[in-house]
Amino acid sequence: MKKNAFITVAFTCASLFFLAACSSNQAIRTTDGKTIITDGKPQVDDDTGLVSYKNAETGKTEQINRDQVKTMGALDN
Repeated sequence: MKKNAFITVAFTCASLFFLAACSSNQAIRTTDGKTIITDGKPQVDDDTGLVSYKNAETGKTEQINRDQVKTMGALDN
């Protein structure tokens, strides 16, 4: 019985670790010199040219035109 409980706890901890690693913050640097910190990876819509992201400061989902983005990359957390 204790072995099953240990396996369940270990699996749960491993799952939480992988989920936390997938949602790392990202930095979007714009052409006008601003840096936007996002909560998770931004999504690029190739049809509209918009980048959707969740702003880490406000918690709101926002969009920016792809032409205004200079670089995007993961932050070292």
